[in-house]
Amino acid sequence: MTPELVPGVTVLGNLAIDIIDGAPPSPGGCASFAGVALEAVEVLGHIVAMGAPDDHELFDEVLDRFGDIVRFLPSDRTSGFRLDYDDTDHRRMSVDAIGPVWTAADIDTDDPRTTWIHLAPLMRTDFPAGTLAHLAARGHRIAYDGQGLVRADRLGPLTLDRNFSPDLLQHLDILKLAEDEAVIVADGDFDASTAEWLGVPEIVVTYGSEGCDIYKDGTVVRVPAAWRVLGVQTTGAGDMFTACYVANRADGADPHRAAELASELVARELQKRVEVGSPDRV
Repeated sequence: MTPELVPGVTVLGNLAIDIIDGAPPSPGGCASFAGVALEAVEVLGHIVAMGAPDDHELFDEVLDRFGDIVRFLPSDRTSGFRLDYDDTDHRRMSVDAIGPVWTAADIDTDDPRTTWIHLAPLMRTDFPAGTLAHLAARGHRIAYDGQGLVRADRLGPLTLDRNFSPDLLQHLDILKLAEDEAVIVADGDFDASTAEWLGVPEIVVTYGSEGCDIYKDGTVVRVPAAWRVLGVQTTGAGDMFTACYVANRADGADPHRAAELASELVARELQKRVEVGSPDRV
């Protein structure tokens, strides 16, 4: 029996312990950054994240700030990453720990009731194709962060490749790819033929401060970034953008307007980091 759904978006993903430029551990994963996006849109929004209970204390500030829209589920481990920035747009990443795998049973335990689900995988193994099929069978529309297509599930320096299962694409309504991910998926320049080959109805390829391209209905439209914020570290910017984009789509905005609003939100949040001198926190 499919649940009765209401307009809105639920963000699902793993918690992550981030070590950024050698600093002490900080909250990571989409759950740590998506709250600002959901607060900015007048549509029902929830965030559900998994991580080991012993690590939940690190994320108390996320719960304190966003309250009831955030829920943590227990798991046997927590994802972990090291991020070292050369400048604001380039970073080196390594994988310290691979997080839990979401199953159909985990979905039913949380029992999300929003029309949209945004999946925010940190690694390729986070959301298997069977879990996506289960979400679709429940009647949800599914958005998916494309880093889950290209991040190989191995420890050490982050490995990106295109060895993903096509089954991961079958039930997607929106696919978001960062520029480096798009190049890997396309095995070269990402264009309309690549979008057609992937078969996802709506694909957003982001280019950081250069804006994004939206592929839909056989066309591609470039949406410029709201404004450029210099001298700031950008961890979580992609999570904020995508969560805001999907929330606005759930609220009825067309893709172009959703991208504009998401870009404006990210620029504002990055500007706050500059002003408070805390580039590693939202």
